[in-house]
This record gives sequence, C-alpha cells and structure tokens, in this order.
Amino acid sequence: MIKVYSTMTRQKEELKVTNNKIKLFVCGPTVYDYSHIGHARTYISFDVIVRYLKHEGYSVFYLQNITDIDDKIIKRAKENNEDPLELSHRFEKEYLKDMETLNVSNVNFYARATEHMNEIINQIQDLIDKGYAYDTETGVYFDVSKFEDFGKLSNRNLDDLQNTRIQIDSTKKDPKDFALWKKQDEQPYWESPWGNGRPGWHIECSTLANLYLGEYLDLHCGGVDLIFPHHTNEIAQSEAYFGHKWCNYWFHVEHLNDSHGKMSKS
Repeated sequence: MIKVYSTMTRQKEELKVTNNKIKLFVCGPTVYDYSHIGHARTYISFDVIVRYLKHEGYSVFYLQNITDIDDKIIKRAKENNEDPLELSHRFEKEYLKDMETLNVSNVNFYARATEHMNEIINQIQDLIDKGYAYDTETGVYFDVSKFEDFGKLSNRNLDDLQNTRIQIDSTKKDPKDFALWKKQDEQPYWESPWGNGRPGWHIECSTLANLYLGEYLDLHCGGVDLIFPHHTNEIAQSEAYFGHKWCNYWFHVEHLNDSHGKMSKS
C-alpha cells in the first residue's frame, strides 16, 4: 500500500487507482527564457515519483504541457524584436535539452497549447453554454460565483481570495473572475466566436489535460505557487465542464530557495 500527501485534504491518503493505471498531469514551463535550477528541482522531483510508481508496478501515463503563448512570451518577444512563437519554440527546445541532460525521461508526451486552439475554443464555448462564463468587450471570463466550491484546493473561501496577478477590468462582473479568452487584434491571435485573441493560461492546461487524459485524473502536480490561482482555476473550469470531481490527488513541491528567496525568472 502506498500513502500520498494530497494538497486537497492536507493529509496522507491511500493511493487508490483503477487497474494499477495512473493518469498524471504536470504543469510544464512557460517558455520565454532559459530554465534554471529551480525548474530542474521541480521536474526531477516528479520524474523520481513516476519512477517509483513504475517500480511499484503501476502503469503511468505522464502528460506535461508546454505554454508556448502567454503574456510573458509576448512581452519578451517585443523586447527582442522577435516573433513570439519563434521565441517560445526556441526556448522549448532549450528546456527539452535540459531535461534530457538531467535524465528526466518519464514524460510520455509534451503538448503545446498553440497546437490545440480548436479544442480550447470548444471548451470555452461549452462553459459559456452552461452558464459558467460570459463574454465582454475585453474577453471571455469564468464567473467564479457560479462555482460553489471555488477555492477548495487552497482552503480559502471566495471572499478571502485575492489575486495580485489579476488586472483591474471594469467589464468583469467580479475582479476575481479570470480570463478564458483574451481579445486582441495584435499578432499572434486566433479567430474565435468572440473575436480575435488567444486563450488564458489556465484554460490551456485544463483543456490539454482533459483532451489526453480524459475526464478523470489520478494525479495533478506542480509547484506550491500554482495552488492559487492556477490550479484553483483549473479545478473550477474542469469540474464545471464535466459536472463532477476532476482529480483525485494533488501533489505540490516547495520552492528551491537561494539567499534572496524563491528562485524564479519572475
């Protein structure tokens, strides 16, 4: 018997899966710069976990996404006078080269966000049709008030949740509502029923996980900084989309700190 510590319950639980098969999703990098040793520590940790699960007889399908379009990528591309997708794919290659050097070898598939725009758009439309999202002049937003258990992963109620990453937008019903689609006519953009634009970060990960792993996940992993808002928003989107619990166990690793604190590019 294997026991795991799940962030959702804040306690150790017996790992229970069907037919010893595990569907695992890990949030991959936003590829706008070179990786650092903090990334190495995170992805080595999950690779070791997968190795141990396989050693214990489990069959693991390990999916990792590549965020290859994002505000940070667009900002860096402008600074470099470079096409955003060329920049992201260049740093994606550097990331994969680093993972190979570190012998992080158990990821079954890396999924790019930009190669799944139709699936992302379809999932957003479904959330609108179900009453969980709404269209404004600036984008499409998830209405957090419609999701009863919003914030359950971080163990905070809706009134206590604040996200400093969210920009003030008077077109939104609530400042905590987060973007599913960001409208823009500046390249790169994709056509959608709501106008030209690109997806928000959270819906990219949810759609890719749902597409390749189905409507039930066994394990979802990432750094502790992703508990809120990223994983909190992923849960809301996916459980609103499917109408049931999405993932059984949540794993999070702590930061690698240097003398200045958390090691990160941002």
